[in-house]
Amino acid sequence: MFLYILGLVAFWFVFRWYRELARVPNKGQKYVYITGCDSGFGNLLARHLDKLGFRVIAACYTEKGEDELKKVSSERLNTVHLDVVSTDSVSNATAFIKTLVGEKGLWAVVNNAGVSVPSGPCDWMTVDDYKSMLDVNLIGVIGVTLSVLPLIKKARGRVVNVASVFGRISAFGGPYCVSKYGVEAFNDSLRMNMSAFGVKVLCLEPGFFKTSVTDLHLLRKNVKTLWDKLPEEIKDQYGHDYPERANVTLEKNVATLLDGDLMKVVSCMEHAISAVHPRTRYSPGWDAKFLWLPMSYLPTWIADKMLLKDMANPTGSIL
Repeated sequence: MFLYILGLVAFWFVFRWYRELARVPNKGQKYVYITGCDSGFGNLLARHLDKLGFRVIAACYTEKGEDELKKVSSERLNTVHLDVVSTDSVSNATAFIKTLVGEKGLWAVVNNAGVSVPSGPCDWMTVDDYKSMLDVNLIGVIGVTLSVLPLIKKARGRVVNVASVFGRISAFGGPYCVSKYGVEAFNDSLRMNMSAFGVKVLCLEPGFFKTSVTDLHLLRKNVKTLWDKLPEEIKDQYGHDYPERANVTLEKNVATLLDGDLMKVVSCMEHAISAVHPRTRYSPGWDAKFLWLPMSYLPTWIADKMLLKDMANPTGSIL
């Protein structure tokens, strides 16, 4: 019996691998709009898709990001300034895209732009801290998507949302996990709404990768900035050596989990855009597949026991 089950599982993986090999035709006529292309995943994806022959529209936050990307790309690639928090900026980018794509419509939008700070224990935060991250990581995703959705429907194309494995499990406090849980919910509801129009909505849930948002210097600075603003009462509750212990844990836990191979994520993005039969969800990164996702399926009382001693105990450390 066990061998029959093993055989069925093996057959399923072979079948899925074969089915996912097929790629969409006419790449040179398909426009792909990517946010957050100044660096990291967005920058690599824009360059990768450009080499594959797609017509890339790379949205950058800075002029420097636009200039650097143009230097290493073909004439097919277009750049546009985008601040996902600004309604005017989103509208201006959409107007540019409409002029560019014409009646063909937009094949795909990749909501990649995001931020990781401020992050820390929930009682260190203010409502404004939550709002600032939600504006980028969630409202920005929704705003950009809705702005180009009519063009996506016209092309019967794709919406690719970059969430996180921490949209499945909250391993630390603050607004980051809240924003990514929101992306997951938006992604699922949009996928159901758009299925009747032939639009595929895909979600990426990466683990820890070595990018600007996981830079240890940035995370240490974030801890210090938040700690310096806290009232003495909260500092006393956590212990005045807490920032030092937090930095040790960052070095110990985050640094060891960081994966430097960003192409693992970019390859999943490319598959979501170009495969005839893309997956509904992608989980790039060994920690996402074998640590965080399995933990998210455990009963809460078990998962909490595994996390609480490091993440929530004021006398312990934090991630």
